[in-house]
Amino acid sequence: MPLGPWRKKNKSTKEHLVDNEEVGGGHAGAAGSLAKSAVNGAGLPPPPANLRPKLVFHTQLAHGSPTGRIEGFSNVKELYSKIADAFNISPPEILFCTLNTHKIDMDKLLGGQIGLEDFIFAHIRGIKKEVEIYKSEDALGLTITDNGVGYAFIKRIKEGSVVDGVKVICVGDHVECINGRNVVGIRHYEVARMLKELPKDKSFTLKLVEPMKAFEMLEPRSKGAKPPSDNKIGTGRGTLRLRSKGPATVEEEPTEFEEKAVKKVDDLLESYMGIRDTELAATMVEVGRDKKNPDEFAMALDETLGDFAFPDEFVFDVWGAIGDAKQGRF
Repeated sequence: MPLGPWRKKNKSTKEHLVDNEEVGGGHAGAAGSLAKSAVNGAGLPPPPANLRPKLVFHTQLAHGSPTGRIEGFSNVKELYSKIADAFNISPPEILFCTLNTHKIDMDKLLGGQIGLEDFIFAHIRGIKKEVEIYKSEDALGLTITDNGVGYAFIKRIKEGSVVDGVKVICVGDHVECINGRNVVGIRHYEVARMLKELPKDKSFTLKLVEPMKAFEMLEPRSKGAKPPSDNKIGTGRGTLRLRSKGPATVEEEPTEFEEKAVKKVDDLLESYMGIRDTELAATMVEVGRDKKNPDEFAMALDETLGDFAFPDEFVFDVWGAIGDAKQGRF
């Protein structure tokens, strides 16, 4: 079915959402999610559990803790549960994880893949805060992402924006309530839409939860992630792909085409929808890499990501970005 207002979403494909999109996105930082599996082989079923590689990862709480060892997880939710068990905390205490840094670095967010040599830092709930904001402009200047298990949080604050003027709001803050409405468990793109649709020239309130910080880690407020130019997911030669259904698999490093295309599509997601989600971007690139025209691409998106209502202009731009990457034009 061609593009246009008559194009309908396919509601029967909810189970095909990308890994950290099903339970929430994040996430972020997984530009290699399109790589070929180094375990399964193309078109082959996953190996039995006793033949899968036994991978052990090291982890710490970002504000300071002993080092823990975790293994045996296949998706972000299971990962958070393993980390929580290692430190005797509740899984909902974990706001998000970063790879190879204890800092609140939005370029290092854990998404749907972990490098085989990556060290995982878990950022847990800290101070709660409530702030009233006067929306003097149509755009607040926020970019929203999520942690993979239903927590939306702030990934970027645009310099000079409405929110930039409210110094108590920081990158990494979990958005818990908007005007008294609890948004825990609501998809990050819906949270972004709710913020965008708040009426101009009126005040609203946000309840936020900031990540816990150790005293020596306190730093000036960050504006968030700059557009990554060399933002690879991990330090190892391979990555562990976390899956919402079925076992995790070890995959090769992403190709140059995949990295460039995913970055461009992620930029388009922020421009059109106010979110950054490299796992979603990676899935869109994977869907479009063998499609012959925009209409075929649009139909494939509906089949794969039926929960998303993408504007036609966005679909055309994504199709163009994938084509540019194939031709090496950026």
